[in-house]
Amino acid sequence: MESRDLWVMVVSASPYEHMIGKPDVKYVANMHGNEAVGRELMLHLIHYMVTSYSTDPYIKWLLDNTRIHILPSMNPDGFEVAREGQCDGGQGRYNARGFDLNRNFPDYFKQNNKRGQPETDAVKEWISKIQFVLSGGLHGGALVASYPFDNTPNSTPSLTPDNDIFKHLALTYSNNHPVMRRGMACKAGTPAFSDGITNGAAWYPLTGGMQDFNYVWYGCMEVTLELSCCKYPPASELPKFWEENRMSLVKFLAEAHRGVHGFVMDENGNPVEKASLKVKSRDVGFQTTKYGEFWRVLLPGVYKLEVCTSL
Repeated sequence: MESRDLWVMVVSASPYEHMIGKPDVKYVANMHGNEAVGRELMLHLIHYMVTSYSTDPYIKWLLDNTRIHILPSMNPDGFEVAREGQCDGGQGRYNARGFDLNRNFPDYFKQNNKRGQPETDAVKEWISKIQFVLSGGLHGGALVASYPFDNTPNSTPSLTPDNDIFKHLALTYSNNHPVMRRGMACKAGTPAFSDGITNGAAWYPLTGGMQDFNYVWYGCMEVTLELSCCKYPPASELPKFWEENRMSLVKFLAEAHRGVHGFVMDENGNPVEKASLKVKSRDVGFQTTKYGEFWRVLLPGVYKLEVCTSL
């Protein structure tokens, strides 16, 4: 491409090593280079968490018990050609080869024949190495939390077996956002969203999206977070966007601690890696880490967990 690196910052009490029994979560921003608010908010979030660790008990708890991975810009080449003040249009949306990175992942419903791009390949490799429990993809151009599925076999909405959890996660973000939760349209002729959330395919179906890939391939719960009506607003508006999103960004990540978690061990007490797990009646599964760990975000209730492995 144009030799710009993709940088990930890990914010945690243990930034260099996995904490056994504690979940990994992530935010990915700016995969459309002209959607700049998420990129800047990620830098604000890193600074906020690091500087609040010693004074805010909630932030301390979160960082002591979670590894938070932040990729502020998945499309730095696109960002370089985007222009501040351009609320609409596609200048900077695509990577240097002209590909939309949010149409470039393998797809559950339809074969995606688009040639894999370096940025997408790098993110896929990253996701394959770390068992992420929860994820947010940060975008701009609307004000809504959108949840899987993004694609559909034939009709909309296209609901996952974990629709109750995805709606809860989306509401966690929107309810903590003073504007998003109102569900108002950005402008005349654009959709309004009840409670500030939507099923992705019900809004508009797309093939090759990142959130469906995270969920189907790796069992990672990802929600797409559209943070601003203007894709690249003036920098002077950033303080407002930070204040609107600060609480949502923190509370959303904490949801990784909701649900079931534990270890799969053999009869000798050794961890079982890559054991397949599934919550009964929910067909999208997940796997254990090399330490035998597993996590699944679930709402309060009674569930049956199925575990399968070939030792």
